[in-house]
Amino acid sequence: MSTSVRVQHADFDLSEEIAQLRAGNPKVGAVVGFVGTVRDMNEGLDVAAMELEHYPGMTEKSIVAIVEQARQRWPLSGALVIHRVGPLLPQEQIVLVAVSSAHRGEAFAACEFIIDYLKTEAPFWKKEDTPEGARWVDARDSDETALDKWTAKASSI
Repeated sequence: MSTSVRVQHADFDLSEEIAQLRAGNPKVGAVVGFVGTVRDMNEGLDVAAMELEHYPGMTEKSIVAIVEQARQRWPLSGALVIHRVGPLLPQEQIVLVAVSSAHRGEAFAACEFIIDYLKTEAPFWKKEDTPEGARWVDARDSDETALDKWTAKASSI
């Protein structure tokens, strides 16, 4: 299985990234991707900009471990995670999670699993600029709830 994890300042081209994920593997029958973008509002406040920070080296290692967990659960052909850091504006892309497999069910499940774990387990820190000033953003309860479903599924297997 090919795995690519990148943490970068630069934007990414969804089309190019998906083409690379599929390239040269005739066994791929499904590619599922998720692109997260910056919203202009969060928790009732306008967001003018966001800044993402990370711990270089540790962040990439953490994401590779998340992808490895997905690979152990589903037969994947490939996985790609690109996460941007630095200053970002509303509507800009933040993250791409894409997986390829022989069948769509595995691809959908693995993609959702990776983004759920990425939101809660990867060491990123997010600061938003609002009319009331800058504020650090904590993980949401809904992100923890999304993660819980994977733990429940694992224990029932």
